[in-house]
Amino acid sequence: MSYLIGVFSDRLQAEAAYTALEQAKVPQEQMAILGRGYKSADEFGFIDPQAQARKQIRFMAIWLVPFGFAGGFVFNSITQIYLFDWTGPMGNHIIGGVLGAIGGAMGSFFVGGGVGLTEGGGDALVYRNRLDAGKYLVVVEGSKILQDRATPILQQENPESLQGYVEN
Repeated sequence: MSYLIGVFSDRLQAEAAYTALEQAKVPQEQMAILGRGYKSADEFGFIDPQAQARKQIRFMAIWLVPFGFAGGFVFNSITQIYLFDWTGPMGNHIIGGVLGAIGGAMGSFFVGGGVGLTEGGGDALVYRNRLDAGKYLVVVEGSKILQDRATPILQQENPESLQGYVEN
């Protein structure tokens, strides 16, 4: 999806911009106001990057933790490395498996989305933060032609920022 997003500091500016778009015959189905009293980011469909990262981490952990345990168990069985003498051979294999499972959990975090969880994820997060700060967004969804038509209209309303957003 392709969007043109104008950020406004208060509700009156956002409503004025929306009205100007209506008068320019931009279809109402392709416009929205986001903010307090209007649609939220979740209702509109801005993906929460942290929720996506947590979902990916859990999905990868389902596979990597058991395989890590099996790999650690087999590695310890083959190499016969004794980590602790008091646990005996089977105990050392199990400890190797637990260490392998820990490695699998770390892999699911770092490869599965831990960076996205700690760093955030692109423009959608920026727009969510602006909504959390009490700003309003006027969004025009549609083709490049429609966005080109809506750009000068929104610029006349003096938004804090105006930019395109393409959702992957």
